[in-house]
Amino acid sequence: MGASIVKDQPLEAKAITGVIEELERQAAENPSKLKVRRDGERTIVDGEIDVDALVMVVVGSMAGGP
Repeated sequence: MGASIVKDQPLEAKAITGVIEELERQAAENPSKLKVRRDGERTIVDGEIDVDALVMVVVGSMAGGP
């Protein structure tokens, strides 16, 4: 998703986008420990999550970060 699109989104949408992208990043980094897939409006997550990294993404989206 492009930076200009994310900038124009409401705060909730930025947080949702950030969480999903972070989960997908973590899954790509270690596919044997985490699997993430989208099913329409839902996201299915199975495995270990780095919660610290996920929280940083959410806080960053609230603070106006990337």
